[in-house]
Amino acid sequence: MRAGLRWMVAAMCAILLAACGTRATSETQWAEPQMATTPGFRVTDRDPDGAAIAKEAREWVEHGRLPGAGTRWESMSRWALIDIRQMLLSGRVAGGAPAAGAAAHWDYFWPRDGAFLVVALDRTGHHEDARHLVDVLARLPFDEDKGFDARYLLGGERVTLDPRGPQSDGCGWVLWALGAVSKASLPTSAAGLRSKCLTNLMTLTWSGWRLPPPSPDYWELSVTRTSLGTVAPMVAGLRAVASTGTDRERSIAGPIAKRLAAQVRSEMGPEYERFGDSGGLDAAVAMLMPPFGPADKRVASRWLAYQRTAARSSGGLAPGAGWKNDGTSWTPETALVAYTAAASGRSEIARHWLDWLDEHRTTWGSLPEKVNRSGNPAGPAPLLWTAALVLLTLDELDPA
Repeated sequence: MRAGLRWMVAAMCAILLAACGTRATSETQWAEPQMATTPGFRVTDRDPDGAAIAKEAREWVEHGRLPGAGTRWESMSRWALIDIRQMLLSGRVAGGAPAAGAAAHWDYFWPRDGAFLVVALDRTGHHEDARHLVDVLARLPFDEDKGFDARYLLGGERVTLDPRGPQSDGCGWVLWALGAVSKASLPTSAAGLRSKCLTNLMTLTWSGWRLPPPSPDYWELSVTRTSLGTVAPMVAGLRAVASTGTDRERSIAGPIAKRLAAQVRSEMGPEYERFGDSGGLDAAVAMLMPPFGPADKRVASRWLAYQRTAARSSGGLAPGAGWKNDGTSWTPETALVAYTAAASGRSEIARHWLDWLDEHRTTWGSLPEKVNRSGNPAGPAPLLWTAALVLLTLDELDPA
């Protein structure tokens, strides 16, 4: 690496680290979120009813590949995989799908989270479990016009009178996942799943000529304008089909992906805020970064700006600059930035966020959903979306 480039990377990291360690001066003193999971979640050999499960989970990890083995993050990686395995086993007992997190209000399956789990399972060599989750996704009730619901019961049934309704980023993430995994992780149901999701995105975007209608995204809030968090996954999914689908699917998805990407640049760039020119920067700008899309200097500059403007006093990132300024950090968004940093060759930034995530695990080793302004884990722990993203980040950083 040339000296000038090294200096630029060092300068960017210095600015970023300084921003992340700065307490916001206008922080609102909201009530701090607390842990929603007790240490009793962890099944151990000391639990007479759980010893066999604990043993099986350890053996399952050893039969696959451990990203980050031999690094300072090996423990975090191992526990992330054990947590995923334990939740997968509990999900199969409940009807098929793993819960998003180990707490009552997270006892549902989100297609968005499931897509990242499929890729993490594939990258760690657990192809049978990846295939199982693809089968789960393929069986979920699906609206041809609106796509997936926001979440489902663990048996795959719809949540009755769910106020969250459909969230149309789901098909984008599922298509990205199907394109990101090896053939060993694709069951026969993947073809039908890819086909119906491709049709759904064609409908929602008028074959790429327009942005999709407004829909809640990973913020899970009602909106009146199309958010970047809704359309960016669609572009990623269409690009994946254009690269990995059948000949017919590639011929359809390729032009649509190019048109929709052009719409995003025209209507949401150059600021790439939540709603293009307003709403503040949020983690959705990371969804335009590698591995979801090609390297782009303007996107990368806004990605760096998001990390400065969404930094919270507990050291991590909020979903966006416009999120309530209560000092709480959210681990999925922080891990998403780590993943895109690793995938785009910005390993210093990836390592910084991995260290922060590692330092804020629970006493039983799980990655929580949030870290409150006092620096304590909060929400469910584990949160499987974060666990999957950490594994994918470590996989990107592995020299092999």
